[in-house]
Amino acid sequence: MTDLFNEAWTLWRAGGSLMIPLVFLAAFIYFTAFELYFHFNRGNYIKVPVDKLDDWVKEPEKAEGELAHIIHYTQDRVENMADLRTRFAEVRAAHIPQVDRRVTFLSVLVGVAPLMGLLGTVTGMLLTFDGLTKNVGRTIDLIAGGISEALITTQTGLVIAIPGYVMIYMILRKRNILETVFQRLESKSMQKFETIFSKGNAA
Repeated sequence: MTDLFNEAWTLWRAGGSLMIPLVFLAAFIYFTAFELYFHFNRGNYIKVPVDKLDDWVKEPEKAEGELAHIIHYTQDRVENMADLRTRFAEVRAAHIPQVDRRVTFLSVLVGVAPLMGLLGTVTGMLLTFDGLTKNVGRTIDLIAGGISEALITTQTGLVIAIPGYVMIYMILRKRNILETVFQRLESKSMQKFETIFSKGNAA
């Protein structure tokens, strides 16, 4: 463990001053990603089986969790089909755009990581060229330090960004499942109320 810590500390120092903002950026990225990923689990929106979802639309009193609030909101005292569509549009507007904005923000953060690593590459190469122009007896040390900084910051930026892109993909999958749930709720609710309104008109 001590050897691993010493090696990590050596890499940290060799990476130069940009390692500090890279670490803060990584912490911010993964905090945002995990918080957004587990956001879907808190509401239990996407774990309900399709057959149970259909039963809840038919019998709202059986619904559970956050979906129960959505089903009751969309079905209570519905006056016509336009009213039903408006309520589902409001439900989507309360959930989907919020997730989309946060995913966009997360994508920007993840995209910054390799660019910050590239900035470290540039500063490292500047140190390398600076070492080539000086003749002070430690030219090799200056060149090696510059190349080391260039490579380590680039690698760190990529190590931060690649898992971030994977997490964005996983979050988008959950977002699309949530939208599918809303679409199914709307479709089944429209079928239910079309039958109710058609019977009322017939009477």
